[in-house]
Amino acid sequence: MGTATAGRNGRAGAAGTPAAWRNWAGNVSATPVRVVTPASVGELQEAVRRAAGDGLRVKAVGTGHSFTAAAATDGVLIRPQALRGITAVDRAAGTVTVAAGTVLKDLNAALAREGLSLTNMGDIMEQTVAGAISTGTHGTGRDSASIAAQIRALELVTADGRLLTCSEKENPEVFAAARLGIGALGIVTSVTFAVEPLFFLTAREEPMGFDRVTAEFDEHVAENEHFEFYWFPHTGNCNTKRNNRSQGPAAPPGAVSAWVEDELLSNGLFQAVNSLGRAVPAAIPSIARVASRALSARTYTDIPYKVFTSPRRVRFVEMEYALPRERAVGALRELKAMVDRSDLRISFPVEVRTAPADDITLSTASGRETAYIAVHMYKGTPYQAYFTAAERIFTAHEGRPHWGKVHTRDAEYFARLYPRFGEFTALRDRLDPDRLFGNDYLRRVLGA
Repeated sequence: MGTATAGRNGRAGAAGTPAAWRNWAGNVSATPVRVVTPASVGELQEAVRRAAGDGLRVKAVGTGHSFTAAAATDGVLIRPQALRGITAVDRAAGTVTVAAGTVLKDLNAALAREGLSLTNMGDIMEQTVAGAISTGTHGTGRDSASIAAQIRALELVTADGRLLTCSEKENPEVFAAARLGIGALGIVTSVTFAVEPLFFLTAREEPMGFDRVTAEFDEHVAENEHFEFYWFPHTGNCNTKRNNRSQGPAAPPGAVSAWVEDELLSNGLFQAVNSLGRAVPAAIPSIARVASRALSARTYTDIPYKVFTSPRRVRFVEMEYALPRERAVGALRELKAMVDRSDLRISFPVEVRTAPADDITLSTASGRETAYIAVHMYKGTPYQAYFTAAERIFTAHEGRPHWGKVHTRDAEYFARLYPRFGEFTALRDRLDPDRLFGNDYLRRVLGA
């Protein structure tokens, strides 16, 4: 990802010329007036106050793994990566406090060294802690929810430069919303997570037909702590993954097996296949039939982050919708029928995951059992026709789009889909009445 670089309070680019910031997928860019890389919370507070004094809007950005313009700004871009690392471990309370600029892969490794782990996590770990929680990053789970749902306290800098501490007991109305705030309420500086002693997961990956996995979907969700599957468009083939706790010991994939599955097939060969598909779209259905049969069944056991997460080096653009869980299979069958009768050529699999209901104001799983359906297109491939058709299906099933992934929904739509939407916008009016943390994306999804 091409990112702007600057001193703590300097402008980006040569001779003071602002440099464009781009996200990981390359579909969003912005040219801020200046980039600030604060080395302390105090410096971050001062950057917010200075931006307000200069009449500039301010946004914090992590590693750019969102596909929306949630972090884009033409004002002051805050890069909080210097605010990183675990700052407190409370084993009695079962919590760990971490600076918000910490990258998840570093957090996971540090927790493992302490003999600790998050209960659940997403399938990539390149995001910063603040970026992941602010957009609703999630994994899959029958009983355990998103990363934001594992938060026990957080601190954020508000529009007036104050540092606000939030938990169920302190500023609870802010805590209810700021765990997933889309950057609209302030800049998160510190997060306290619930953690537990390090445990083992046994993963079972198995190819399965589309008709079978959809017919047995509820059964698989009920019988496994973590269930997900991938459907390969233009085929009736899926790959399923079940993750369940075990006593161990660790039995990771062998070096050769891991390289073949995770590097050659999932990254190296997949990159080549997608490049070929972009050059010769007509070949994609034939490629998909071969690629969907390349992955074989395997079972392995390891600590959580080594099972939940996978390397993702093939770049793509993604749309993901959260549907009421009971409507997911119907929507997925409609998606398959739409692809089968269309001229679309799709080289990326469709990912399906689940989450229990949670109590976060704008969480995509707020108040309802949820299933996620994610569609992807290879970077540089036209995606609008596919995503538009998919979105039409998802919205017909009361889908809520992931806040950090491509969608076209607006505040009017969200006000219907989120019972507590007005609660969030009223809190925003109180914390940021002048929209210091606003941008075009937030204007669309939250209203003026």
